[in-house]
Amino acid sequence: MRLTAVSCLIAMSLALPGLATARQGQDIKPPAPVPDAPAATLPGADAAATGVPAPGVASLTRADAEAWLDGFMPYALKRGDIAGSVVVIVKDGQILLQKGYGYADLASRKPVDPETTLFRPGSVSKLLTWTAVMQLVEQGKLDLDKDINEYLDFKVPARDGKPVTLRQAMTHTTGMEETARALIANDEKGQLSLETYLKHWVPTRIYDPGVTPSYSNYATALAGYVVQRVSGMSFDDYIDQHIFKPLGMQHSSFRQPLPKALQPLMSSGYSKASDGKAKSYEIVNPAPAGSLAATGADMGKFMIAHLNNGAYGDARILSEATARQMHDTTLTILPPLNRMALGFYEANINGHRSVAHAGDTQWFHSDLHLFPDDNVGLYISMNSTGKEGAAGVVRTALFQAFADRYLPGPLAEGKVDEATAKQHAAQIAGRYENSRRSDDGFVALAYLLGQTTVAANEDGTITVPDLLGANGAPKKWREVAPYVWRDVDGPDRIAAQVVDGKVVRFSTDPISPFMVFDRTPWYRSGGVFLPILVVGFGALLLTVLAWPVSALVRRHYKVRYALTGSDATWHKRIRIASLVVLLSLGAAVGLAVWMLSSLDMLSPSSDKWVHTLRLLNLVVLPLGALVGLGNAWHVLRSGRRWPAKLWSVVLALSMLGLLWFGIAQNILGYSANY
Repeated sequence: MRLTAVSCLIAMSLALPGLATARQGQDIKPPAPVPDAPAATLPGADAAATGVPAPGVASLTRADAEAWLDGFMPYALKRGDIAGSVVVIVKDGQILLQKGYGYADLASRKPVDPETTLFRPGSVSKLLTWTAVMQLVEQGKLDLDKDINEYLDFKVPARDGKPVTLRQAMTHTTGMEETARALIANDEKGQLSLETYLKHWVPTRIYDPGVTPSYSNYATALAGYVVQRVSGMSFDDYIDQHIFKPLGMQHSSFRQPLPKALQPLMSSGYSKASDGKAKSYEIVNPAPAGSLAATGADMGKFMIAHLNNGAYGDARILSEATARQMHDTTLTILPPLNRMALGFYEANINGHRSVAHAGDTQWFHSDLHLFPDDNVGLYISMNSTGKEGAAGVVRTALFQAFADRYLPGPLAEGKVDEATAKQHAAQIAGRYENSRRSDDGFVALAYLLGQTTVAANEDGTITVPDLLGANGAPKKWREVAPYVWRDVDGPDRIAAQVVDGKVVRFSTDPISPFMVFDRTPWYRSGGVFLPILVVGFGALLLTVLAWPVSALVRRHYKVRYALTGSDATWHKRIRIASLVVLLSLGAAVGLAVWMLSSLDMLSPSSDKWVHTLRLLNLVVLPLGALVGLGNAWHVLRSGRRWPAKLWSVVLALSMLGLLWFGIAQNILGYSANY
């Protein structure tokens, strides 16, 4: 659950790993490294054949891992202003280490207990939903490639005759646009049943299926509803009986509100530890996409089951073949970057294969990584967003430092000649739009503001201002292969798709499995629409302000209003139209920005304002454009002086531009779907 277009969308995303982390920089590295322990149980990449650690490679033992984490986590939490965290490491079918850091509740100074303290893993919840789907696939009750409508009691429209399938949902390639309405509520009053949430509105499919990754909470919730209908059990009951029970996950639940027996064990959530104010229990309406609450110990059991290909002790939640199918079936969109598997996504590092999923609610931030070939898993969850979004940086730094310490290997190296590097940098430079966006929704403005740019540097490297390092500065990327760049200070890569000699798409490793950036056409570009908005508002504002100012000046100097007849009539009409358009469109833009400032505002309670302002602008903006054109036509044919004629043209163009802006950004209309 993580925001992508602008910072407010991080909270509403229900796990969008990668970009948000990259946007928010905090130096959270401990002041000094913990010395390596001398043991030897997990070899480095260069010693894989012998089983003996390479020189300087730490061995993954409980003692070494605990010493290392004790040096990393307390400093990281304090530096990031994060109240508490739990970290779990599994290895060879066992919990190697599980440990809490900081506080589950600041007011009572209650420490985090990995066995009993519940955290909200956000979209890590999806892995349990996909496991449930694969259980039913294994039983022959579901087919990943059938029209999903065969399992539903309402219709999901096809796109160009192509239906949605569960495989597309699992790989985030249904083509559905982003949804934000009623995503998370801060109390039970905002809770919707899964059926109500899904049937209220089916998002428009803005891409062809199977070709463009666009992360979708709605599609995951839809899959959870399929589990509910096909199994004949509520989704919560199904997960309780078929995942929690066989794995012994006694301190876990998707239910909302949390069952009374678990409520005393739930960690409080915080914006920042220094704020000290506990937040209310978040209600995730697309529950299968992110409503899980679980202890670190329980998440360790889930990791072990997947690393053991479905087995946990004497229990089994998936057959070995089905588990391998989940982990190994990948969809290649933009090679050589990481890919989506079935529910999991690749997060390969140092030459080691990793499948993973991250997750965010408003206050909890988590990450789960499995290394199937090494039989190792790592899980972290934090109960605070932290200073400047530090939680995202902490989890990324922990994963990379863990891999560098215990699973080292070479970075992707390579080089292109200087002339080629500069040519390719110039080709990729420009403005791009996120594939995870809304085209039809009222808050489309957020995605306009969140468009990403790529800049070519003089030395042939490139910079993406939104992709920040841990120090808060934009990363610099050096080309290591044709149209493949690597962070000069880390393992992450950028790759581009080139068509007819032009870069049309790019992505980067942390987000490439489920999100790409496509070249923005001029008619959707923030570089076009934002100047239209600013200039248009400016022209209308000056016209409105001139109204009382000119009246005061005339009164002061005792000068009569010079215009008469039709000249005076059109003069008054354009001033009134400017005022009404300014207020109407300004209110709509203000509402969109206000709604995006808090998930509470992205709720059905805001529908009446969305309806009202969209309808108002549906009337006002076209009428304003007509008045602007009529005024320009009259003034240009009148005997008025050239400044008045020039300004009439400016106002006409401003009115037309704002009308285009309103249409393109879905401000005109009625629907409150977004």
